[in-house]
Parts: sequence; C-alpha cells; structure tokens
Amino acid sequence: RKKKGDSILENPSIPNPFPELCCSPFASVLSASLLPKATSRKKQVIKVYSEDNTSRALEVPSDITARDVCQLLILKNHYVDDHSWTLFEQLTHTGLGRAIEDHELVMEVQSNWVMEEETKLYFRKNYAKYEFFKNPLSFFPDHMISFPSETSAALSHSGILQMFLSSSTYPEIHGYLHAKEQGKKSWKKLYFLLRRSGLYFSTKGTSKEPRHLQFFCEFSNSDMYMSLTGKKTSGAPTNYGFCFKPNKSGGTRDLKQLCADDEQSRTCWMTAIRLLKYGMQLYQNYMQPYQGRSGCSPLNITPMRSISENSLVAMDFSGHRSRIIENPTEALSVAVEEGLAWRRRGCLRLNSHGSPIAMSNMAIHRSQSWFHHKISREEAQRLILQHGLVDGVFLVRDSQSNPKTFVLSLSHGLKIKHFQIVPLEDDGKLFYTLDDGHTRFTDLIQLVEFYQLNKGVLPCKLKHYCARIAL
Repeated sequence: RKKKGDSILENPSIPNPFPELCCSPFASVLSASLLPKATSRKKQVIKVYSEDNTSRALEVPSDITARDVCQLLILKNHYVDDHSWTLFEQLTHTGLGRAIEDHELVMEVQSNWVMEEETKLYFRKNYAKYEFFKNPLSFFPDHMISFPSETSAALSHSGILQMFLSSSTYPEIHGYLHAKEQGKKSWKKLYFLLRRSGLYFSTKGTSKEPRHLQFFCEFSNSDMYMSLTGKKTSGAPTNYGFCFKPNKSGGTRDLKQLCADDEQSRTCWMTAIRLLKYGMQLYQNYMQPYQGRSGCSPLNITPMRSISENSLVAMDFSGHRSRIIENPTEALSVAVEEGLAWRRRGCLRLNSHGSPIAMSNMAIHRSQSWFHHKISREEAQRLILQHGLVDGVFLVRDSQSNPKTFVLSLSHGLKIKHFQIVPLEDDGKLFYTLDDGHTRFTDLIQLVEFYQLNKGVLPCKLKHYCARIAL
C-alpha cells in the first residue's frame, strides 16, 4: 500500500489509465493541451450606422476588413448580397466622406481618427464602386486622358483597363482644377497632371515641361475624400470638391483641397487616383465575388435559376378542373390580371363597422422602398450621389412645389435629372403619367414597374432604387 500523499505516478509498475487528469497541485485543473489554442486575434467593438441613423454595435476581430463587416451585416439583417454594399467613413464636422475599400482593415481606418472630429461608419449601397471596370470609356473622357506615345490612340475597352493596372505604363490625366491655397480662403484655378509619381500642377498655363511642374500630393500616406457639403464648409467655387487628408491629421489646415467644374471631371480624377493608389488590388476586390464560378466573367454573368423556378408552370384554376396554360401570351395576360387583382385587394380596408372600404391609390406606394415621402430636391440628390452616379439609380418623392404631384429623380450620364409625375383624372378615375397622358398608370407602383422594363420617355430604365435601410 502506498503512503498517504504518495502519487500513483511514482510507481512505474502501475500504469495510469487517465494521465490527462493527473496534475501537480500547482498546475491548472485542465491540461493546456486540452484547451483550444489561444488565437492572437483580438476583438474590438465597432459601431455602424444606417441611412435612417439607426446603429448597431458589432464585436469583430482586429484584422477584419470592410468587406467582411459588410458580409456580417448582410447576414444579420437578411439582405440580398448584390456586391454593392459598402462601408462608408463620414467626417461630420468637416463635411467629408469616402467609401472604404473592401480590402482595408477597419481598425486601421479607426486608428487614424482624432478626438476633435466626429467620425462615423455607415453601411449603405454604392453602385458605382466598381462601375469603371464595366464601362471605363464613360469614366475617362478623351479630353482628360493621354496615353504614351507608343500606344495607339484608339484603345479598346480592355486596353484602357490593362494600362491602368499595368506597372510599367500609366495613362496621364490632365485638366483644370480649383485648388485652395494653404492657410488661405482663396481658390486658384490651375492646370493639373496625374502621373505615376503623384499629382502635379503647372506654374505656367498648360505647360508640361518639368521645370514648370510643381509637386502637389502623393497618396501613400493620405486618403482621398469627397466633399459632401459642397460650398458651405470650405467656400469652394463649385459643389464638386474632393481633398486629400494625411493619416492621423484632424485639422482642416493639413487638407489639400481641390474642386472640379463638373461631376464628370471629379469622377475621372477620383477614379484615376483610386486606380493609381491600389492598382491590381481593386481588380481583385472586384473579381472576388465571382471567384469559384468556372467559366463566368463578371462582364456577362447570367443569374442561375433554381430548380424550383425551372419547374414552375402557369396553371388555370378557374374551371371545375385545373389545366396547364401552354400559350405564353395567355399566361402573360393571366399574370397581369392577377397582379391587378392583388393590387385591388391590397387597396381594400375595413372601416369601423367591419365593411370594406377602398383606399386611395395615393397611399399604396408608401410602403415601397423606392418612395421617399417629404424630402427636398437637395436631399434626393444627396441620396442618389451616396448610392453612386450609375445610370438607372432612382427614387420617387413628393413634389415640394405642387403637393398633388410626385417627382422621379434619376441618375443618367453622371447627372441627376428630375421628372414630374402628374396626376390625371379621366372619367372619374385617377391616373399618373410622365408623358402628358400618353402612357397612363393606375398607381405609382405600376408606373415604376413599367419603367423598370421600358425606357419610354426616360433617358434610361430604372435599375437601382435608393432606400433608407435600418440596422
């Protein structure tokens, strides 16, 4: 028999059936080998806002990227991932904002914040994030871009992209910009050139000689922001401002502010600088959602239908026996009739006595995500600009000048256009029209659905609606 206090491990002739449970009195109860290995990924809490100023706190790893945060919010809120969700950084006091690139580390972005500036992260859609990969010709007008002398002037769609992403060649962007002088309130119009080595301006007209070029800014230690408040904050000559903010700089003294004459010029400059700063990383961000799909190109992807969708057939249950509708024209007319019947049923409500009453067609659109009740023209333009100036981004709002009409605000050609939706009464029935009564709709939902399929009198179809999401 062993004396009290002796360990069973001291006698080698008696095997220990549970070695992992034996430990010294000074050791932990559980062996370190039984515990999961401690990871070096520290977790921090970030706060993300939505368009309606609701917010959500998230505990995330310290090495999480902006794309990962978007994916997390998409899953938590059951949103559809169309690869346009973006994390947006907004500096409230200075009126600046930028879309954080998908690969950027969120904690590194927050480490550049300063106490004096109220900075927020917003979760919203940005349809223009990678639009230049799909249609580069519209982003780089001929009068603003120059190619190396050995390159043919007429480049193809893919040729322009290859030059921007190449490490050996880079197109030159040039044009006039308004620059704010350091420490002064005045702005000066100068001729700027963007080259691989940085951004320069000419001290003598449009001269490109090296002795006339003065260095303005490089981009490795600074971030590019868009001016959200236009002329109000900085006294800029136009509303198309952007600037460069050095990392960990909070004051407006260190901002290098520029201002373009129009939206096309600002978009060209900002897109070229993004490509210069991040290069192939941007293309990898753009291609990442499509990786793993063999043979798929992001330029011509056709959505896959599910098995259940492929097995659906049109049926008629109006008679004693159900039948399959094989004629496609008849199937389409039945679908239209069912849609109108659903709309009529949706307009019926019960009054205080329990009998159905018909609601006005003016109320049926209020539940739609694309409808914004009483917002101003400036607010509508700001919302569309935040969602990206891509052809087809739209919203519908109440008219401020005429309370009985509505306005369709639409982005096309890097401009925001406004079309009045006029109510029209005919034979005691109320209709809505965009073209003086040539095309009439019973309500705004029918009008929007029509112009999502047909261009009609509009410059383009309605593609992406602006919505105030809630987290």
